[in-house]
Amino acid sequence: MVALKLIAGLILLVVGAEALVKGASKIAAVIGISPLVIGLTIVAFGTSSPELAVSIGSALDGQSDIALGNVVGSNIFNVLFILGMSALITPLVVAQQLVRLDVPIMIGASLLVLLFGWDGTIAKWEGVVLVAIGIWYTVFLIQQSKKENTKKALEDYQEEYADDGNPKNDRPWLQIIFVVVGLALLVLGSRFLVDSAVAIAQSLGVSELVIGLTIIAAGTSLPEVATSVLASIRKQEDIAVGNVVGSNIFNIVLILGLTAIIAPGGVPVNPAALSFDIPFMIAVAVACLPLFFTGYRIDRWEGFVFLGYYVAYTAYLVLKTQKHASLEVFRNAMIWFVVPLTVLTLVVVTLREMRKKR
Repeated sequence: MVALKLIAGLILLVVGAEALVKGASKIAAVIGISPLVIGLTIVAFGTSSPELAVSIGSALDGQSDIALGNVVGSNIFNVLFILGMSALITPLVVAQQLVRLDVPIMIGASLLVLLFGWDGTIAKWEGVVLVAIGIWYTVFLIQQSKKENTKKALEDYQEEYADDGNPKNDRPWLQIIFVVVGLALLVLGSRFLVDSAVAIAQSLGVSELVIGLTIIAAGTSLPEVATSVLASIRKQEDIAVGNVVGSNIFNIVLILGLTAIIAPGGVPVNPAALSFDIPFMIAVAVACLPLFFTGYRIDRWEGFVFLGYYVAYTAYLVLKTQKHASLEVFRNAMIWFVVPLTVLTLVVVTLREMRKKR
């Protein structure tokens, strides 16, 4: 029954996110918002809504490790797994706006999690700060997009979403129903997922933090997987990349912020998350900047590196949970060989790209 509940929860999350994204995206296209901004806002928030439902539900139930682990794990999963998988399908072209504005905001938001959580708790007032940043970011993007030509936005929408019709011809009340039904399915699915994941963690003796960082993080990120992979297959790079970057920003500023406001006493931060998982999330965010900057594209080899790091990160969590004898060897190999080699490669590639531009 627990396994069935877990599967049912995942299915409801995917279906609910799909309905929410479909309705909200068409409404946004009618207003005249460009595909990149749709990807960074409507699609990103829609595909992040499972994380919102799970994090708030977990925090209210007193399972704070799941709430925090879900956000941190989802951000790591989004970049390393989803972008890696999408880039393997087809090299992804990156919009300059992402490099100049959105990725720096993602890095800054990631640093705020470490700063706010340093004392062991993300307090309610810190949650208010995060939510305020999220509201400002959303309003700024929409205002910038509204300066664009509405007709051009509709044409770009049809191209990016492989939609031959005009969203204006769709009945507005039907799109609102999609949004409402999607939200309802997300709430129900998140409840199933959290209950079943906690039961599994208790039966296996695995910590709630690890469950949140792995099973729940991957499960709630399934809408992002479907959206970005499908977009890369259709060569809709704005949606594929914008969805991931936007989702990561929303996960921190809105989802973690709202969770800190709603949860009694804010969100406690596990020392294990402070010492490893949050710094790893920051490193992943920082790694995006030089990769995106070099030619404004993510090549297949870079996607392969991303996937390799996600496998290594997951392996580390498993070894740590089992207190395996090879954990120390694995950790030293990553710290003293793999990470420096990756940093050196990024520096060389970035310098080479800067010389080309000169």
